[in-house]
Amino acid sequence: MLDREGYRPNVGIILINARNEVFWGKRIGEHAWQFPQGGINHGESPEQAMYRELWEELGLRPEHVRIVGRTRDWLRYDVPRNWVRREWRSAYRGQKQIWYLLRMVGRDCDVCLRATDHPEFDAWRWSDYWIPLDSVIEFKRQVYQQALTELARLAFRPARPRGATSRPTGLEGEPPAMTPPATDVVDPLHSHSSS
Repeated sequence: MLDREGYRPNVGIILINARNEVFWGKRIGEHAWQFPQGGINHGESPEQAMYRELWEELGLRPEHVRIVGRTRDWLRYDVPRNWVRREWRSAYRGQKQIWYLLRMVGRDCDVCLRATDHPEFDAWRWSDYWIPLDSVIEFKRQVYQQALTELARLAFRPARPRGATSRPTGLEGEPPAMTPPATDVVDPLHSHSSS
């Protein structure tokens, strides 16, 4: 399903843990890393698509995450012509995406990259919030920059004490502190192991 301009409606997922590190998945059989993402089916809302993709790509259920926020508008990227299937080349331009920021409330062992018959990733890791900008494929970089920047204010907002009525000052919008290097997590047999 394409819009009039040739963009396929899609959702992107930025999943963060308690240390504000992001889930970074390695595409199956490739050395390409990316955030989970996927198309919005006819009749599906962006939120419904996000939960479906979360299950299909990470094996996570709604109870494993909390929605922190989403981008206000569609973010678009063009796919280079040589990456587009021949039969789509006349109409398809790229993706338009609503990005969701989710906080993991489950455990790392809840992630199951082989929850479905068509896995997208064969390894994953937690990475510093901004690291994906250094390693994502070039044509997605601007959208990643837009999504990470727009959602950073929500990711790094300090927790409000119960009953607080005013906004705390300080950390909002500041970049995250440096974290130790991420380690790859490989899922060879439907299970989760960490190196």
